[in-house]
Amino acid sequence: MGWAKRVLLLLALLFSTGAVRAQGQLPFTVEVVAQGLEVPWALAFAPDGRLFLTERPGRVRVVAQGRLLGPPWAALPVASVGEGGLMGIALDPAFPAQPFVYLCYTYRQGDGTLANRIVRLREVEGRGAEETVLVDGIPGAEIHDGCRLKFGPDGMLWATTGDARRPELAQDLSSLAGKVLRMERGGFPPPDNPFPGSLVYTLGHRNPQGLAFHPRTGQAWITEHGPVGNDEVNRLVPGANYGWPLVQGRAGDPRFIDPVAVYSPSIAPAGAVFVTSPRYPQWQGDLLFVTLGFGGEQSHLRRLDLDDQGNLVGQEVLLQGEWGRLRDIVQGTDGYLYLTTSNRDGRAGPRPGDDKVLRLVPSSPTPAPRGDPSGTTPNPGLILAFAVLGMGVVSLWLLLFAWRRRE
Repeated sequence: MGWAKRVLLLLALLFSTGAVRAQGQLPFTVEVVAQGLEVPWALAFAPDGRLFLTERPGRVRVVAQGRLLGPPWAALPVASVGEGGLMGIALDPAFPAQPFVYLCYTYRQGDGTLANRIVRLREVEGRGAEETVLVDGIPGAEIHDGCRLKFGPDGMLWATTGDARRPELAQDLSSLAGKVLRMERGGFPPPDNPFPGSLVYTLGHRNPQGLAFHPRTGQAWITEHGPVGNDEVNRLVPGANYGWPLVQGRAGDPRFIDPVAVYSPSIAPAGAVFVTSPRYPQWQGDLLFVTLGFGGEQSHLRRLDLDDQGNLVGQEVLLQGEWGRLRDIVQGTDGYLYLTTSNRDGRAGPRPGDDKVLRLVPSSPTPAPRGDPSGTTPNPGLILAFAVLGMGVVSLWLLLFAWRRRE
């Protein structure tokens, strides 16, 4: 092989090494909190430490004092079809003084078509009762239902909705599909919503699955599934249009808001949380979200390293393939992070004990290194390429030797 070909081959190998920083030694251990669950979709903590969770077939379960309680807290007559069923959950900010639990689920309308609704249950003697429908008739389907619920720091209830397999609805302000909704606790639009008299806060979404609020600014962030690739992380601006189905990914079109991060091929981002707990000092202010991946082998926990203005500084991949599909992540009242697996949803092979609730217990307070804005670590191949151009082959091999010694 000639000199030029050898150098080109070497450079090709070196340039392939840069990537989003993958996990080395994990900064935490993983504990199983509960198991034997059936597609746990969402988690919410009560101030007394109880963990409420939804199972997609229609049950609300409770974990208390480290034990999954036997009888469901509530069972609802949902339409558990495809990706639909019982999904989002949120507890009233004044719980238990206001003993309300909010849920989002799929049901069949009188004509047999699928729709989603947001309801409120009251806790009575440790069980859910007195269901009240707050928002009804949200377009639903076997896929693309959204249905993530969270109370924001503004005291409002926020909900994501998918396009229900009808992409055109995401651009239709008269439809609640393909939107992020913002409402008062009774299901009414607040007077400061961007579209008067409407629950719609933003539009142009395909299937938003994660929702979190920046701890300093209070701004809402979402994770969103793209069609084939172009999964997104978006910062929400009141009244803004995020483009689906007219554009996807970073379009640079002034009519729409470009995402903070885009992922191709697809990673299927799901539940998200901003870290504020002192248990994870190296992650303060970072956005963490879980992914469903393909068959569970590519599923992971992803950390977005953000600066004080919320700009992306770097990314890190953790737990890749170790627990299969991951559906939700929350920060508990005890300060620990909790995740759910989703291996019994028909998209992956269940593992022993599935599905599970997991807890991340920090093993070291050592700060994690910060990445660069693209989410990649510095590429040694790029550095060595400049060495080739300026120093020649002998110097290149000296650099290679030093680089290998450093690793």
